[in-house]
Amino acid sequence: MTKRNEIDALRNLSGDIWNVAVDEYTGGYLKRRDLLKYAALIGLTGFAASQGLGFSGAARAATAGGTVRVGLGQPTKAIDPVTITDPASIGVLSQVGEYLILDDPKDGLQPKLAVSWEADETAKRWTFKLRSGVKFHDGRTVTAKDVVASFERLVDPNSGSSALSAYKGILSKGGAKIVDDETVAFDLDQSNSNFPFYVSSDVYNAVILPADYAGDFEKNFNATGPFKLESFRPKQGATFVRNPDYWGEKALPDRVEIKFFDDEQAQVVALQAGQLDVIPSTTRLELAIEGNPNFKLLSVQASSHDAVHLRTDQAPFTDKRVRRALALTLDREAIVKGLLKGRAIAGNDTPFAPIFPSADPSVPQRKQDIAEAKRLLAKAGVPNGFEVTLTTERAYDIPDYAVIIQNFAKKAGIDIKLNVLPQDAYYGSATFGSSPWLDSNLGITDFGHRGTPDIFLNATLKSSGAWNAAHFKNPDYDALLVDYGKARDLQAQRIAAGKIQALLLDETPEIISYFSQYSRVTSTKVEGVRFTAISHLLLDRVSFVQA
Repeated sequence: MTKRNEIDALRNLSGDIWNVAVDEYTGGYLKRRDLLKYAALIGLTGFAASQGLGFSGAARAATAGGTVRVGLGQPTKAIDPVTITDPASIGVLSQVGEYLILDDPKDGLQPKLAVSWEADETAKRWTFKLRSGVKFHDGRTVTAKDVVASFERLVDPNSGSSALSAYKGILSKGGAKIVDDETVAFDLDQSNSNFPFYVSSDVYNAVILPADYAGDFEKNFNATGPFKLESFRPKQGATFVRNPDYWGEKALPDRVEIKFFDDEQAQVVALQAGQLDVIPSTTRLELAIEGNPNFKLLSVQASSHDAVHLRTDQAPFTDKRVRRALALTLDREAIVKGLLKGRAIAGNDTPFAPIFPSADPSVPQRKQDIAEAKRLLAKAGVPNGFEVTLTTERAYDIPDYAVIIQNFAKKAGIDIKLNVLPQDAYYGSATFGSSPWLDSNLGITDFGHRGTPDIFLNATLKSSGAWNAAHFKNPDYDALLVDYGKARDLQAQRIAAGKIQALLLDETPEIISYFSQYSRVTSTKVEGVRFTAISHLLLDRVSFVQA
């Protein structure tokens, strides 16, 4: 097919909103893969699938069967899809639980329990068609009643749902409605052209559960996934076996065995001893297996980042010139190369990661400028700098990042004292007034990957945001968020995004100097390990390489 014929064929697939994206593809502003991702977002799932999207099968020279052995950290509490927040629980849940849509880091939104979706002209009502014949592990058929109950549970303020912050201002109780047994509609609080991401694996709590779910998930792990529970031992691990009644391709492995570990070093030792096939990865852990031909590091680019919040309502950060000065002290490229070993991309102090098609790439990248930082401090009345305490969590690479920020800030005369807390102490109750995360003057918080910037934009920076540690209250920003949500096509989204990016660079309520890759370490004996950057671990296509 010639290029012209291809474009004509693309234009015939849908209406004006799709054709704006086709125009961008034709003009070279949008890569083909991003065009296909956008096709899935607006519900052209058949077209996306026809272009080869979706995970590939097992590698050559590999066989099915066997047991995949996985090491994970300790779940922080009982594994309940409604309330989980930790990576280990998400990894366990991945074996049995499924979403309406899977957000694949490579190919974008992939149909799972929903086969298609579309919005009305306002992007305020979204309608999803469900896959026929899907059964829970207990044999009951999934219907719209189960889907509606699952989301009503997540948006109920009395349910203890960990997804409330994601849905705040987007979807409220009563917003999910049964159209028929295989159709669900969502009436949103406000227009949102990215809503399919909110019912995808991006909101890891949004696993579809039976309508009568009573909060006792650990008893049977009853969901719809390719594996079903064999045994579960709190604080020790879990074993899952192939689900013979799965609606899709049956899992290749016979069994998945998951073992919980109290520290990452023990996982490394078990991997090196041949007792595990898959473990999570950190920069320190990677050093232990570097150059070893028996292991491989798998990575995907993500929107994960460690946000530095600056309390805009407390001195010295009430003056945006002071906030910008601190941001200008950081050498982002040096941080990416040094701290993150090149497995990241530079950030520009907004949640718009370069991997988001809606990000405006024309907004200038902030770079280190010590002279300008000093000039801004002088204009703000603190020519000799100031002292401030940075409070953060003892997790991942964050303590090292805090030291790096401390050293860069010294170049402009800013004296940062470090207060590094255990992770649970840092988050506290995760509510304003009783959480060092949300109450500290200056802090660093890790945020996991999302397939769209919406959750970051709303939860961390909106005036009413549940994660607004910067206490940033800007009506112009809030209004721009509404415009961004209403934007129906990529071009309009990018225009709205550019305005948000420019405002955030000017105001600098938070510093985002990098977006990390997400990695797993595996034995070279296994192929087909898949994962998302938000800790889902997908093992149904794993096979074992023959020696």
